Amino acid sequence: MAAGKSTRTYPLTLTKPKPLLKAANRTILEHNLDNLNGIVDEIILIVGYKKNLIKKHFGNRYKSLKIRYAEQRQQLGTAHALSAAERHIHGRFLLMAGDDIYSKEDIKRCIKHNYSILTAKAKNPQNFGVIVEKNGILIDFAEKPKKFISNLINTSLYCMDKKIFECLKQVKKSKRNEFEMPDAIKLLSKKSRIYCIPSKQWIPIAYPWDLLKADRILRKGKNLIGKNSKITGKARNSSIGDNCIINGNVENSIVMDNSIINKESVVKDSVIGSNVHFQGKIISKNNAYSEVKDKKIKAGRLGAIIADNARAKNVIISPGCKIWPGKHISDKIIKKDAV
Repeated sequence: MAAGKSTRTYPLTLTKPKPLLKAANRTILEHNLDNLNGIVDEIILIVGYKKNLIKKHFGNRYKSLKIRYAEQRQQLGTAHALSAAERHIHGRFLLMAGDDIYSKEDIKRCIKHNYSILTAKAKNPQNFGVIVEKNGILIDFAEKPKKFISNLINTSLYCMDKKIFECLKQVKKSKRNEFEMPDAIKLLSKKSRIYCIPSKQWIPIAYPWDLLKADRILRKGKNLIGKNSKITGKARNSSIGDNCIINGNVENSIVMDNSIINKESVVKDSVIGSNVHFQGKIISKNNAYSEVKDKKIKAGRLGAIIADNARAKNVIISPGCKIWPGKHISDKIIKKDAV
C-alpha cells in the first residue's frame, strides 16, 4: 500500500510520496522490496499520491521481482486500497504498508500460516489499532482505545488469501470516513484462525524524525556515503546521499541527494532533503517538540527538518523547526516552521 498523502510527514512528503523517503541511502520501498526478494514472485504496488514518481523509480521490475501497479483513485482507507488490487490477486498474498520497514525474518515467520498478522508491543497503544489475542490467535481489534486493553498493536502486515475480498465488501466506513483493514480482518477472524506473529524488527515511520531512528538501525553504526559525494568537512554517524558536497560538520543526520552543506555549517540530528543548499547552524536538543497539524508532538532528540530544494544562508535554526520545500531564507534566527 503506497497510495497515501502522508500529511504527518510534511514537509518531506510535499514533493515526494512517503515510500520514496530515504533512510540509510535507500527508499523505504527499496528496503521492503529487498526483504521480499526471494520470498515472493510478484509485487503489486497500490499507488495514488504522486504515483508517477513511484512508477518512474521502480518501473516494472526490481531485482528478481515483477512489479504491477494498481491505483487507489481516492484515499478512502486501507481496505479500500486493497480492493483496488483485487483483479491482480489469485492465491495467497502478503499485504504491507509501503511506508513502514519490515524485516525479512518477520515476513518469513508470517507466511508459515495461511492467515497471520504481524504484531508489536507499544508503550502508547492508545495511539494505534490494538490487538486482542488468545494463545496466539486473533480475537478482536480495537482502534485507538481510550481504556487499556492490550499493549499489542497492529503493524499493517497481513498474510491471507482471496477470502478477504468477501469481507471487504461487508466493511462500512469508520468514524474517520474510511474503509479500514482491521474491520475486514475482524470479519475474516470469525471464519478462519488468524495467527498473531510478534515482530522482531518493525520500523514505523509516522513523522519525519522517525527516519533518523530508521537510519540508525539500518546503518548499524556505520557512516554511509553515496556516489560522487565529496566531504572536506566532517560526516559522523550519518547517511550522505549521492552527489553531495559536505564542507561543514554533519552528525547523526540524513542528507539526501544533491545537497550542499557549506563550510563552518553545523547539522546535527536533522533530516536534510534533496537539492538543499545550507549555510548556518542547526541546534539540537534531547526533548525537542515539533508542530504537526497544529499540535506539539514530542520528537525526542532532534535538530531540524529541511525539505527538498530549500536554500538557507547564514541562519540559526531552533530544535524541532521544519523548513518547507523551495523556501529561501537568509540572515535569520528561525524559531518556528518556515512554511
